[in-house]
Amino acid sequence: MNVMKKYILDLVARRITAPRPGYVLMQLTDPEQPLPEMLPGQFVEVRVDGSPSTFLRRPISINLVDRAANELWLLVHAVGAGTRALAQLKEGAVVNVVLPLGNGFTMPASPSERVLLVGGGVGTAPLLYMGQELEVRGCRPVFLLGARSASDLLQLELFRRMGDVYVTTEDGSMGERGFVTQHSLWQEADFTRICTCGPKPMMMAVARLAREKGIPCEASLENLMACGLGACLCCVEDTTDGNVCVCKEGPVFNIEKLKW
Repeated sequence: MNVMKKYILDLVARRITAPRPGYVLMQLTDPEQPLPEMLPGQFVEVRVDGSPSTFLRRPISINLVDRAANELWLLVHAVGAGTRALAQLKEGAVVNVVLPLGNGFTMPASPSERVLLVGGGVGTAPLLYMGQELEVRGCRPVFLLGARSASDLLQLELFRRMGDVYVTTEDGSMGERGFVTQHSLWQEADFTRICTCGPKPMMMAVARLAREKGIPCEASLENLMACGLGACLCCVEDTTDGNVCVCKEGPVFNIEKLKW
């Protein structure tokens, strides 16, 4: 259970870039103090200012924590009024966040573990931070990233710095054609741990493969989350422990807890 202290911080947008249309990468910093500890798989709740139709904060996965630059990276997919408002922010803007929230991925016990990180769509975002933390621990991860086409793949160069990258695209424009669960990499059964994040059908398919191969697997759920603290009950997931709030008990779950 996560008992890390929560913070409400006014961070400054040091840099804002658009890696592709519909996405914005926000590099936020605290000009007064070091950023608090955050774990791969955790998320933040961002206050949306200047959007009359947006009353609730927006949950955003932690994409990366750059300790040297004292930066928190958030990869925002502009799909609704709230995230579109965030995507309009300019460099120098103040962004109010609550962090760190939820429970993160389990770190391997030994650098010799072979960890497979499987992501699809914007679900690749938290895997970048996980990859960084694995590398720091001397464990070089393997990334398997899926998208509709080559133009939908994000941050590939950063992933390649941290581990070995394999790709699938539905149209065959990069890597192997098909879905992540169809990649030839699965013929290797020597992975000791799998972490996955992305569309639910993809994660369910990854979980099925992990069970078939007897590989421990964790999935980061993307249920609709409003409060981020387990109070509003809008992100409930039915698990072997009953109905639980994904924002508080997750978002990362061992697949054996999920009724998939």
